[in-house]
Amino acid sequence: MLTQPLAAEYGEGFANYINLVPAGDLREMLAEQLEHTTELFANLSKEQGDYRYAPGKWSIKEVIGHIADTERVMAYRLLRIARGDQTPLPGFDENLFMSGSTFDSMPLSELIEDYRAVRQATLTLLHGLSDEAVMRAGTSNNATISARALAYMIAGHELHHLNVLKERYWG
Repeated sequence: MLTQPLAAEYGEGFANYINLVPAGDLREMLAEQLEHTTELFANLSKEQGDYRYAPGKWSIKEVIGHIADTERVMAYRLLRIARGDQTPLPGFDENLFMSGSTFDSMPLSELIEDYRAVRQATLTLLHGLSDEAVMRAGTSNNATISARALAYMIAGHELHHLNVLKERYWG
C-alpha cells in the first residue's frame, strides 16, 4: 500500500498538493481519479471545453492538457528517483509549456484520451516499484523529494485543478 509521505520527504512548496490527497492507498486513488476525471471531462461540450473564466486564463481544454503534461513531468522525476538517480532534476515553467502547446486546437476527446494514457502509464510505473524504491529520495526543483511524495504530487495536483474548475469555471 502506498501511503502518505512524511513532511520530511518533500519541500514546503509541494505541501499544498500533497495535503489535498486523503488517507488511503494512493494506487487505488489514482485509478479512481482516472475514472472520475475521464467521466467528468467526457460530459463536456465543445463550448465548455473552450471556456475561460476570464481573459488570459486557461481554457478547460488547456487545463486538461496541463494536468497530463504535469503528470508526465512528475512521473519522469518519480522514475529517475525511484531507480536511484541522484542527478538534480530541474523545475519546469507551466506557462512556457502552455505557450508551446496546441491544446486549444485539439478535440476534447483527444485530450481526454491523452490524459487517460498518461495516467495508465503512471499506474503501471507505480505497480512495478518496490517499497524500497518509492522511499528513495532525490532532488527536484532544488528540493529533496521522495518518489512516494512525487506520486502524491500527481494526485494532489489533479485535485487542485479539479477544485479550481469547480470554483472558477463551474461555480
